[in-house]
Amino acid sequence: MSGDAIRFDGVSFFFGSLPVLVDVGFEVEPGELVHLVGRSGSGKTTLLRLAHGQLRPRTGLVSVNGVPILPKRDLRRLRRRVHMIFQDSRLLPRLTALENVTYALRVADLGLTAGEARRRARAALCDAGLERRMDAFPWQLSAGQRQRAAVARAVACAPAVVLADEPMANLDAASSEVMKCLFRRLTRTGTAVLLATCDVDLGELGSHAAGRVLYLEAGALAEHHPGGTRRWAAV
Repeated sequence: MSGDAIRFDGVSFFFGSLPVLVDVGFEVEPGELVHLVGRSGSGKTTLLRLAHGQLRPRTGLVSVNGVPILPKRDLRRLRRRVHMIFQDSRLLPRLTALENVTYALRVADLGLTAGEARRRARAALCDAGLERRMDAFPWQLSAGQRQRAAVARAVACAPAVVLADEPMANLDAASSEVMKCLFRRLTRTGTAVLLATCDVDLGELGSHAAGRVLYLEAGALAEHHPGGTRRWAAV
């Protein structure tokens, strides 16, 4: 069984007759942070949805922790180990920030007690700088606070894989820096993080990016290498 947290082997996906991804192949290892960089419409969200099991490839295979994502496989068990962070945070509107994180913890671990779930939820929200906003409902939080709560939810659950779709889009510098720290903390616990972003200059930031950079353009992947070079995958 593969040791990769995420693996794409020859994956192609089409919307009707329009190719979005063509023969894409790459791996993300446990504890690795990978930035998936591409302009709007380049296929980043489609790739994340394939890794989450929301979509099925036309050809090729997607695997998580060495287990192929297949049409007849129970996705509920997979999604206890694969957490997706959406651009709009997707917090449950009738639950407070604390209740949102606590609920996610109990869904991820059915044996977790309510008290332990709340303890972990509080710790994760404190790490996200939301110690004074735990009892606020999503509509009472700013966009940055909602995104930090969504990332705290992922951190608390300690999944094997986190897929993040533009989690720092339109956020201020302070909120973005908090979330970068949270993602780095996740990788130190062995979680693989695949983070999609429109920041096409990310690869030029060198070590500041704190992770490997893959560029997605017209269905092709290129990987950033030291010195600012790019190696395009054959597609």
